[in-house]
Amino acid sequence: MSNRNTRGDSTRVFNPDDIIVRERQTRNATASGNAAGNRNSRTSQNMRTAQRVNGTGTLTPKQAKKQEKKIRKHKRHKKFWFGFKIFMLICLLAILAALVVIYFKFGDDLLKWKMEATDIVENSTSDTFRASETSIIYASNKSMIAKLKGDKDSYYLTFDEIPQSVKDAMVVTEDRDFYKHEGVNFLSTAKAAVMLVESKLRHQDISRGGSTITQQLAKNVFLSNERSYERKVREIFIALELEKKYTKDQILEFYINNIYFANGYYGIEAASKGYFNKSAKDLDLAEAAFLCSIPNRPSLYNPLEHYKNTLKRKSRILKQMLDADCITAAEYSDANYEEIILNPAQALKTQNYMTTYAISCATKSLMQARGFEFKYKFDSTEEQKQYEKEYDELYDDCHNSLYTGGYRIYTSLNKKKQKKLQKAVDDQLAGFKEKTKKDKIYKLQGAATCIDNSNGLVVAIVGGRKQKNITGYTLNRAYQSYRQPGSCFKPVAVYTPQLERGYTPDSIVDDTYFKGGPHNADGSYAGKISLRYAVEKSKNVIAWKLFQELTPEVGLSYPIKMGFANIVDSDYYPAASLGGLTNGVTTVEMASAFAAIENDGVFREPTCISKITDSEGKTIVNNKKNRKEKHVYKQNAARMMTSILQGVLVSGTARGNALDNMSCAGKTGTTSDKKDGWFCGYTPYYTTTVWVGYDNPKTLYDLYGNTYPLRIWREFMSDIHQGLENKEFESYEGQNSSGSSGQDYSSDYNSDGNTTVTAVPTMDPDAMDNTNPTETPDNDSENNTDKDTEAAPTKKPADNNDNTDVGDSGDDGDDSQPDDVGGDDASIPDDVGGDDTVN
Repeated sequence: MSNRNTRGDSTRVFNPDDIIVRERQTRNATASGNAAGNRNSRTSQNMRTAQRVNGTGTLTPKQAKKQEKKIRKHKRHKKFWFGFKIFMLICLLAILAALVVIYFKFGDDLLKWKMEATDIVENSTSDTFRASETSIIYASNKSMIAKLKGDKDSYYLTFDEIPQSVKDAMVVTEDRDFYKHEGVNFLSTAKAAVMLVESKLRHQDISRGGSTITQQLAKNVFLSNERSYERKVREIFIALELEKKYTKDQILEFYINNIYFANGYYGIEAASKGYFNKSAKDLDLAEAAFLCSIPNRPSLYNPLEHYKNTLKRKSRILKQMLDADCITAAEYSDANYEEIILNPAQALKTQNYMTTYAISCATKSLMQARGFEFKYKFDSTEEQKQYEKEYDELYDDCHNSLYTGGYRIYTSLNKKKQKKLQKAVDDQLAGFKEKTKKDKIYKLQGAATCIDNSNGLVVAIVGGRKQKNITGYTLNRAYQSYRQPGSCFKPVAVYTPQLERGYTPDSIVDDTYFKGGPHNADGSYAGKISLRYAVEKSKNVIAWKLFQELTPEVGLSYPIKMGFANIVDSDYYPAASLGGLTNGVTTVEMASAFAAIENDGVFREPTCISKITDSEGKTIVNNKKNRKEKHVYKQNAARMMTSILQGVLVSGTARGNALDNMSCAGKTGTTSDKKDGWFCGYTPYYTTTVWVGYDNPKTLYDLYGNTYPLRIWREFMSDIHQGLENKEFESYEGQNSSGSSGQDYSSDYNSDGNTTVTAVPTMDPDAMDNTNPTETPDNDSENNTDKDTEAAPTKKPADNNDNTDVGDSGDDGDDSQPDDVGGDDASIPDDVGGDDTVN
């Protein structure tokens, strides 16, 4: 019997499963040993560290706490980096998704824009950057008023002819990396995009220029200043293609010859001749930097309008040139302190008042065609600043395009009426010969605007007295000068609004002086009178009281609705009821407001533009078909106001000056110190407003609304209404057939058909103001008193002014020569056809 099956026997029968069991036990033991070894190793390392610290084998509590802190920090770092990796992965996925969306949504457009850019640049030559298309302005009968032509083809300079100081100045201030990039600085573009997004989110004006010189060239020559992502992408594509075809020096040459230097000057040579009357090669460093300051924002750095702004930017450019080692410290110092004296070329450009106004209106019409909305009221200073910046940039772009875009600009301006209005202004002011010492411009000036009531378009505009031998850009006071309107403002902001609120021409009001209130011009007060009488006699007390009752916020909302551009916060006080405004108004604004009253309260934006077509004949602006109208006043209130204003010319402050055989209405206006005189009046056919005063305000002893302004108005309006059939104004609801505007106001007044109130004249001893007027009118109630009293008749100064040119003889102004603005092309205008005649 074998002993192999006994328990004490050391020999065992071989079992294959034993091998598997042993292998498992070995692996487990090895793993446990490694783990224990690692723990022992770390423990030993920590103990050695502790021994190095305190020479013993144990950690102090402080050291243990520090060690534990390190371990926790290590764990946190591991979590952070894990989270960061997850975040980056999500970002990459988001970018990938965005690229996929862009590809499927804009892929076709991007490909099309890329192909267009390639085609545009391939077909371009050096001559492409020299050419410009002439725009033409036409009068109402299609005769030419002016040609608008850029100078870049006439004054083009090659790269070697451009002064080095100009090239350096342009590079350091517009594109410091110009000679390094390949047309687009993507880093700068990305930063600009980020700041754009940030500005949108914060609703703040945060901007950064991201365009290179090559991109600006692409925009100026091939695109526009339209703010859109499409334009920006197309600009980038064209810039990249330009860099492939042309050298850096060629691109810089094209750029310097195509940028706009304000006032119709394109390129450095035209700007040099225009502002300094010399060639660019003769510019010194200071003058070169001065001119290179303009293109960044021509409206802001226009040296004829914002000379100090231009000087500040000149200093900045010189500092940039110094930092870039383009000039030495000595050159910087000399140029920085050099006095810049402008010497404009006297005969380079000549513009009359029709031309300057047409250019302004055309520019604004193009802005509107691009979707720009004009604003006159802002909720914050930041909002206003952002609006003004956007306005200036788009205005510059649209204005520039007039000199290169080949537009055909059809206006409502009538040369015959223009001559008659200019003649009326010159005739009535001819006796005043005092001139400025420097420019030899008449000191006493006048301005006037005439609107056709059938369509609300301006037909004549005079911005000053006409003088022989005066060339160059002249101030068009009719739309550029803001002056206090006196009592002419009362119908606009006080009386017509109150006629909407229950008042009628026969409402009884109290003309009694009260403490803190204004004085009537003659110091007398009529007591209980009708509203009609108060307007006709221009009673300041009544206007003040009604304006306070209405509130300044409500009263001034009416002119703001009609585009009065200079109503500011400091105007929201009772003095505004008498025309005591901080900045004032223009004759164009006042004409549009009175035309709205004549038009049953319907306002039409004042402009002289009938239609604008591009170089291919496509209509861009059509004010004959798409004229915007706005109901500002209620119809019956406007008709009541007209009825009241008729009495001003019959028995009021302008009595005896009604037109012969023609219904007319109007209002006089005079500031308290007789620095500004106004008359605003209309017939069913035309509305005309007139201002007279000094450019540098000062008192004229016999200046009232019913002297020089009224004489100008009556001479012109009598002339243009000859041969026209008399029309009556529309009657208002409730108007009595016997209630004519010429009634005797010394009799009793019937307010409701039953009650009779007798006017009681009063006199306040403190109302008489015998003090001499100050040079600058204050905004308090007394100094803003409107002096529309009936001035004693005065003789007109003798008319022996040999320097006054009252226009060509005869009534037909169609033979007058057009202005050639910005060029010397005397070619005959294109045949514009006969289908679009503007009446």
